[in-house]
Amino acid sequence: MKAIVYERTGDPSVLELVDRPVPEPGRGEVLVRIAYAGVNPTDWKARRSFPLPAGWQIPGQDGAGVVEAVGEGVDQDLIGERVWLWEAAWQRPWGTATEYTVVPVRQAVRLGDASFELGACLGIPFLTAHRCLTAGEYLPDSLGPGALSDHTVLVQGGAGAVGNAAIQLAAWADACVIATVSSAEKAQLAAAAGASVVINYRDQDVVEEVRKVAPDGVHTIVEVSAARNAATDAQLLHHGGVVCVYADDGGDEVTLPIRPLMVPNARWQFVLVYTLPKAAKAQAVVDVAAAAAQGGIRVGEEAGLPLHRYPLSATAAAHQAVEDAVVGKVLVSASE
Repeated sequence: MKAIVYERTGDPSVLELVDRPVPEPGRGEVLVRIAYAGVNPTDWKARRSFPLPAGWQIPGQDGAGVVEAVGEGVDQDLIGERVWLWEAAWQRPWGTATEYTVVPVRQAVRLGDASFELGACLGIPFLTAHRCLTAGEYLPDSLGPGALSDHTVLVQGGAGAVGNAAIQLAAWADACVIATVSSAEKAQLAAAAGASVVINYRDQDVVEEVRKVAPDGVHTIVEVSAARNAATDAQLLHHGGVVCVYADDGGDEVTLPIRPLMVPNARWQFVLVYTLPKAAKAQAVVDVAAAAAQGGIRVGEEAGLPLHRYPLSATAAAHQAVEDAVVGKVLVSASE
């Protein structure tokens, strides 16, 4: 099989297209023929600095494809199933930038009739977004139609992959969704994803515009840039509201005003998908799979998430595109 492998950390040039034997699934594992791998910021960050316990690494946490074989203890009926994968390369060398990979069976989720492109987009962005929409004291533990019908959600950075996922999941759960963006082009993407109100923070006063929609504040803020937005977020929380921080864009330290956050009994929740509580992650997988099956989430420019496809041989260019903060979602095709 063809696979992308790196044996040392560094820039995209360390990624090599090599021939490797097709792996055998071990006990509790499945072998998946990959159709598409999703590329996330965590992939290039890992490539640059994470240690290589196995001495080599196939990158890619997310992907979608077809189960080709199963290991001992796994139901044979899974063979032939279309699945999406999550955390394939987390503390394991077998990622998704390859023609075949092996993962624990619980990390291969039935995709049904949804497209492989959608499946490859689901893992990190949608599981992260799910946590941001369920981590507050007054938020539901699970999502589905009606779960957020009496909630207002503010997504800071609504044109990013996690921002898009948060808008789509919140809209699917019937929240009132407000998104902030930095350009007219990104405003169109956030609206296409399902945001009811889109605010260009370069031209508009975010606090003033949000208060027009939610005079009592918002229930959760999905936050990409806490260092920049902390003062704004502190003015916008509903009683018992939560700011869910999933990235450190714009600075790696944050200063919080104590009294303005104390009065509403506000919460700041930091979110890293890999180390989520097991029960929360399991529920996120169930809910995201349901949203995909019900048509509640989509990909493509019409869903606010333009797709950028690369062949497996151009995985280095795909990584560079994500590192350069391309707008939309980067996919690597294992069959081209």
